[in-house]
Amino acid sequence: MPDQLLYGIEAAVNGLMAGVLYALVALGFVLIFKSSGIFNYAQGVFALFSALTLVGIMEGQVPFAHLINSIFGTEVHHFGWHVPAVLAIAFTVLVMVGLAILVERYILRHLVNQPDIILFMATIGLAYFMEGFGDLMWGSDIKTLDIGIPQGGSFWIEENTAWLGGEGFYGFFIDRLDIVAACVAAVLVVGLTLFSQYTKQGRALRAVADDHQAALSVGISLRFIWVLVWSIAGVVALVAGIMWGSKSGVQFSLSLIALKALPVLMLGGFTSIPGAIVGGLIIGMGEKLFEFAIGAPFLGGATENWFAYVLALLFLVFRPQGLFGEKIIERV
Repeated sequence: MPDQLLYGIEAAVNGLMAGVLYALVALGFVLIFKSSGIFNYAQGVFALFSALTLVGIMEGQVPFAHLINSIFGTEVHHFGWHVPAVLAIAFTVLVMVGLAILVERYILRHLVNQPDIILFMATIGLAYFMEGFGDLMWGSDIKTLDIGIPQGGSFWIEENTAWLGGEGFYGFFIDRLDIVAACVAAVLVVGLTLFSQYTKQGRALRAVADDHQAALSVGISLRFIWVLVWSIAGVVALVAGIMWGSKSGVQFSLSLIALKALPVLMLGGFTSIPGAIVGGLIIGMGEKLFEFAIGAPFLGGATENWFAYVLALLFLVFRPQGLFGEKIIERV
């Protein structure tokens, strides 16, 4: 088999793995949109804040250490202990659930039945507040996140695929972290799909998205549904934060992964959980193959920065609801 074809297959597989990470972020957007009908601009910051909190708990970091030291003239930074990864993740989940309760109590409760643009602007304000709050709470330095997920290329895959090419081909390079992320995303999408389609709470959140007042009139607790879905979105953001943080470090640019989720949502549809996964895979594989076949040889590279947005623009023109989104027709 020609080496160039093998390199193309390797780029496609790595693109699929990257697409899984994009899809993890997009899942949080889909969940919020299905329950409230709004785009949650703060989802990327949720991933950042959850990763910062996880690292802080694992390393025994004192929250607001810089503020405390500035006020009292102390030099306290750590408690002196380290928390196991599993326990730290459990504590972080509790923090994200608490955050969901606060968001419902102090933001969403006061905006019931308001225009979508008002709710969207509220999530923008929440995003900037959470980014500044995370900086104040845990510091702005780049942090290393290590919860034991294996990283680096899989030697087993390299050794068992090297025979496919010539002497200059050493096998497919597939990052083990991407493989773990793909498995975790598969479990999440199956679980969330089953939850959305076959549980009473899943049907209730779809009803809430269609009409807040109608849902209230049939006895659906708007407060409970919003707390539930924002909690789930927070857990999804935590998973995405763990994967991205383990891959590239926990830094404030992590919040920008929300921008990468936008093309994924436009392709898959804002209301479809499987669509978030399929959209992520298409974007991930498409940008890698485009860079390999056209970008690097003919355009000087760096096409991965804009390919997804051009593809999303085409979908907006010809199929604005996405591949799996619902086409809503309103009577006027």
